[in-house]
Amino acid sequence: MKKTFYITTPIYYTSGHLHIGNSYTTVAADTMARYKRMRGYDVMFLTGTDEHGQKVERKALEAGKTPQQFVDEIVDDIKNIWKSLNIDYDKFIRTTDDYHVRAVQKIYQKLYEKGEIYKSEYEGMYCSPCEAFWTEHQLIDGKCPDCGRPVEPAREESYFFRLSKYQDRLIELLETNPQILQPESRAKEMINNFLKPGLEDLCVSRTSLKWGVPLPFDPKHVAYVWIDALSNYVTALGYGSDDDREMKKYWPCDIHLVGKDIVRFHTIIWFALLMALDVDLPKQVYGHGWLQMNGDKVSKSKGSGDLNIVDPLVLTERYGTDAIRYFLLREMPFGADGEYNFEALLSRINSDLANDLGNLVSRTVAMAEKYFDGKIPAERRTAPLDLEIETVAGDVYRATTPFMDSMTFSSALTEIFKLVSRCNKYIDETSPWILAKNPEDLPRLAAVLAQLCQAIRVVAVLLTPFMPETCNRIIGCFGGTVERWEDAANFHCFASEISVHKCENLFPRIDIKKELEALKPMSPVKKETKPDPDKEALTEIGIDDFLNVELRVGKIISCEPVPKSSKLLKLQVDLGGQVRQILSGIAKCYLPSAFIGRNVIVVKNLKPAKIFGQESCGMLLASSHGDEIQVVFADQAIPGDRVR
Repeated sequence: MKKTFYITTPIYYTSGHLHIGNSYTTVAADTMARYKRMRGYDVMFLTGTDEHGQKVERKALEAGKTPQQFVDEIVDDIKNIWKSLNIDYDKFIRTTDDYHVRAVQKIYQKLYEKGEIYKSEYEGMYCSPCEAFWTEHQLIDGKCPDCGRPVEPAREESYFFRLSKYQDRLIELLETNPQILQPESRAKEMINNFLKPGLEDLCVSRTSLKWGVPLPFDPKHVAYVWIDALSNYVTALGYGSDDDREMKKYWPCDIHLVGKDIVRFHTIIWFALLMALDVDLPKQVYGHGWLQMNGDKVSKSKGSGDLNIVDPLVLTERYGTDAIRYFLLREMPFGADGEYNFEALLSRINSDLANDLGNLVSRTVAMAEKYFDGKIPAERRTAPLDLEIETVAGDVYRATTPFMDSMTFSSALTEIFKLVSRCNKYIDETSPWILAKNPEDLPRLAAVLAQLCQAIRVVAVLLTPFMPETCNRIIGCFGGTVERWEDAANFHCFASEISVHKCENLFPRIDIKKELEALKPMSPVKKETKPDPDKEALTEIGIDDFLNVELRVGKIISCEPVPKSSKLLKLQVDLGGQVRQILSGIAKCYLPSAFIGRNVIVVKNLKPAKIFGQESCGMLLASSHGDEIQVVFADQAIPGDRVR
């Protein structure tokens, strides 16, 4: 029976377009999956999409679509990106898939029956983009510690998972099993920053949104997105279904491959959930570093640049799939942060791929065709230089294999290109063009070209997980195919004759100066600096002017979008027995369901105004930071009370 290997990426959130930073994780997972298949493993490579939650619901509303219509379109885009990067996944899961929804409901039912979740009321801070709840002490400068965006207060009836119950068990796990979370620095971070300060029970349901999995024992609640999302790793294998053969075959997972920013969810929450369900833990979670641009995480929300410059579809169309795959895994030491910029990308393409690899293949093929009509004897050779090439090939194979096993991809590529460099030097040392001038030297010329063909085949085998299209083309030039990783250990793989066929230039050189100039329109445009309102000269008013503004506490009794407007919400506000209709431009930051029953502060004596043909009689008090708006809530106050 074949050994199995199960590797996963995070399921990607369907609230916006993916960028090259997201692609890094999936390219790494695909490379590892291809390597394991070449080693003879029965591989399950899982990726997919996380499609529920408040942000998706809000984005769909802004787009004038149902949440399902919205996510269907995003999923098509994501699959196109994976196709452009030659991602060969075995299964693509969506959290809206019927089988996943049923399994999540069974998970909640089991946890409920075991007493692992209970009903209470949540009051705290919520980051809508991250779908994450935070306590006050976890915030950084009053903002989400993960993404740095403003958070909003939230209070609602919720179910809680007894996460605190597993605190000591999780500390012991991470301290005694170092392989379960890599690199080691991630485990120390989880222990020191989250576990030892104390875990709180986790809110795992919401009532203020509808786009989610309804809980089977309380349908007015929907599953909190992280429990829903994390469960995909087992529901994809049939957990909670009538057919769990794949669960028995592939679980426990060999590697959950995630970015370092979501390690907390994939270890603390996921491990505790599996413990509560009496399911074996994964063998390893690997939290890799971020792809950075100008010292900051590549992220559309972080403002690292326009979408075009980090769009995988644009990059692969411009430079080729394998060039992008190679750059991502060569430039970043896996586990650490790496820098992405165009100059580094173009330099890698020119130096490593065009000058070294591409030139080696094209020179060898051209000489084989020119001097021997593409037919070269493949006898073993014993000249010192020939044996040295064979020795280097063997050393590179033996060094590369453990690097692949540990996902040290940058080091693996460095080793492989040692053989490429040695072959280029070998051409200079043997000078085939001089040997070709003397008929007596033709046997020696044949020996040189045969050694080059054999070495190039070894290079192509070892590079196949990284650059599958290119390596298939290279092997095709010599009439072979790539099948097993171990083929690289056999230097003399060809039969008595090597048949060489012409192939197109693998990686044309790029004029870096011209290319950088052409890329300028796609590069980030520096935004004009807005004046600091705190430093502007303000007109001072007297106390009498201020007292003329009547601020009252109001309770929102209904809220709905304003037709034909993407910004406005229409609210009915009870000001202590008097109901006012107020139109407020907050639709891009809040869902209507987030307001029902909340107390706000209203400017009561504002002159009525007509907006989109509807009357607005008042204004909500709110603060703004860039495009983010924060409504001022006063949930402890009494509707109708005056604010002083």
